[in-house]
Amino acid sequence: MKKIAVVGTGYVGLVTGTCFAETGNQVICVDIDESKVEKMRNGEVPIYEPHLDVVFERNINAKRISFTTNLKEAIDFADIVFLALPTPPDEDGSADLSYVLKVADQLGKIMTEYKVIVDKSTVPVGTAEKVEAAIQKHATVDFSIVSNPEFLREGFAVEDFLNPDRVVIGTSDERAVKIMRELYKPFIRDGHPLIVMDEKSAELTKYAANSFLATKITFMNEMANFCEVVGANIDKVREGVGSDSRIGHKFLYSGIGFGGSCFPKDVSALVKSGLEVDYNFEIIKSVLDVNEKQKLVLVDKVKSYFGDLSGMQFALWGLAFKPDTDDIREASSLYIIEALNAAGAKVVAYDPEAMPNVKAAIGYSVGFVGNQYDALKNSDALLIATEWSAFRTPDFDRVKDMLNEPVIFDGRNVYDLEEMKNRGFYYNSIGRRTVSPFTKK
Repeated sequence: MKKIAVVGTGYVGLVTGTCFAETGNQVICVDIDESKVEKMRNGEVPIYEPHLDVVFERNINAKRISFTTNLKEAIDFADIVFLALPTPPDEDGSADLSYVLKVADQLGKIMTEYKVIVDKSTVPVGTAEKVEAAIQKHATVDFSIVSNPEFLREGFAVEDFLNPDRVVIGTSDERAVKIMRELYKPFIRDGHPLIVMDEKSAELTKYAANSFLATKITFMNEMANFCEVVGANIDKVREGVGSDSRIGHKFLYSGIGFGGSCFPKDVSALVKSGLEVDYNFEIIKSVLDVNEKQKLVLVDKVKSYFGDLSGMQFALWGLAFKPDTDDIREASSLYIIEALNAAGAKVVAYDPEAMPNVKAAIGYSVGFVGNQYDALKNSDALLIATEWSAFRTPDFDRVKDMLNEPVIFDGRNVYDLEEMKNRGFYYNSIGRRTVSPFTKK
């Protein structure tokens, strides 16, 4: 059993603290938001993440996890301190380390005995040195710095933490390596590797992984756009390409661009890190450029079909950047709403989880409804931006009857082409032929 402090109770921090408690450790989580801390003390999970609520409640009841706004209380308690603080992008794309370094500065002033300080936040190469320097300015005791990047998929975060593909430990301190091996032992019993490397390599590993996955997605989106030009089918291309064991099937689905809290931020930060040392990431810069354009592909299709959109209304199914999360950061839906509004159209949206977040962010520019079908009333077409399971097998007769025209623009390729044609829809998706049972007026 380890005594652990997790500083920051955002997406990564809360999952980290809860999952460490699940394996028998004593965990105290720190956040400066008093209202949020009080809610968590009362068993309320402040984010939507499948299965997190169950594990969270179990460990609160077992008194293995607690919450505080007092950083010193947490540091005095813990042997290992995880920094799970936000690193939002600055205007130039670089990662803002102010939150991390501010806490590091405080740690040096309040530590009274040896601690292992772990960077869990996604941070640029060289951050461990900056954290060490910030702590060292005031420290009177020994400490170790570790880079331990997270590889959590939103929607699968609990599963990914408890059953990781790999655990990366970046440190040159053997004392810290031993402690981290003991901490992660329950998570790697099934043979998953724990990989020890230097701090800079660990920091870069996270950025490299996310940038590579973002590149796979963007590559397939470019192939999908080309498929539409030449009459090929991206579904068949994906099947043929993914069958190559060197490539694999994951992250080959085309759509309307990637979003979320990781890929856009991390890819931009890697590009910026390169520029700081006069290195130009040409491929990765292209990934960002293509992805920005891809987010508006669906709007381009709508304009091509209808022409002038002034006074029209569109139903939008899906607001989160992906299913099984309420995260709207860099979601394609927000770009679609903004572009349709700018063209003079109204948007009525439904999402199972993300509507409160969108309402708080841009509530004035979009209408919200209580179920997916209500969005169809008086709408000229349906747009699909997130492939929630609830959207996969709708009542198509009801959809057809409620829309002003049986027109669907699908940004996630949810439906079968022949089925949509047989049901009498005009159906325009990504990288596949458009089916239409009627001639547009």
